[in-house]
Order: sequence, then C-alpha cells, then structure tokens
Amino acid sequence: MWKVVHQIVKTGVCTEPAPDIGEAAQVEAARIQAELLDILGQALTIREVDAGSCNGCELEINALGNPYYNLEGLGIKFVASPRHADMLLVTGPVSRNMETALRRTFEATPEPKLVVAVGDCACDGGIFGESYATCGRVSNVIPVDEVISGCPPPPLAILRGILKAVRRRVV
Repeated sequence: MWKVVHQIVKTGVCTEPAPDIGEAAQVEAARIQAELLDILGQALTIREVDAGSCNGCELEINALGNPYYNLEGLGIKFVASPRHADMLLVTGPVSRNMETALRRTFEATPEPKLVVAVGDCACDGGIFGESYATCGRVSNVIPVDEVISGCPPPPLAILRGILKAVRRRVV
C-alpha cells in the first residue's frame, strides 16, 4: 500500500486543460442563458425522454450540464418525474415499444407544458422513418412545440431550441 501512496504523491495530479469551445460560442451561450432566466424568472425543469434513439443526442444533452453551459447553475434542471417537469425533451424516432410510455409521460406533465423534439430522428424520423418498428417523428405521437434538427445537434443548438420554445410559450 505504501508503494501506491508513494507513486501517487510522486506523480501528482495529472489532468489536461479544458477544451476551448471558442469565444463566440461562450458569449452566445451566456446570452441565451441570461435571456432564458429573464423570461422564466425562476427555474425551468426538464424531463428528457429517450423514445428510441442511438444516444448521440443524449450525449449532447448531457453536455449542457458541463461548466461551459452550466444549466443547473442557472436554475434549469433535469428531473426524474414528468409530474415535476415544465418541458419534455424527446430524442429518437418513437419506437412502437415507447409509444404508450411517451403518451403517458406527456399526459403526466402538468400544463402549461412544452415539448421539444431533439435530433433528426425526433424531428422527421431520421434514417429510420416510419416502419413496423417505429412511429417515426415525435409529432406523430404527441404535439411538439419546437424541433431541433441535427444528428446530433450541438449543445448550443439545443439551448437555442429551448429558448425558442420558452419564448413562444410566453408570447
């Protein structure tokens, strides 16, 4: 055990610097976050629903929690229950196995609710389309307020889509 401790002390903390996303992206992310908070005046809670995606969009949604976008620090958080959510972020083409679950999640979300379809698959069925296995786009199953295209869309595009949906609801 002392050998391991000695190695840890000798090596120190080895980390690499954070990647640079660019000044323009950081400024735009900060602007979007400030506008979201001005519109909402309080927290926005989001329930993310994977309706059959490849998880590419989920990786980008998870990136919203990193220090560059810092959603949680601004009062925008993800919740485990649709009963606590203001918005549903839905990814993937809706598989036949998830159709009922998506409808139930939508019905469990209190009014006023927003639905944002994230990624090409959620927007138009993507490469899967409609078939025996999928219902296709999310709007074939539940009403959608905003679509964010891309395969997968970058975190900044997801932020823009969330802001657009919130703006539309307020106006």
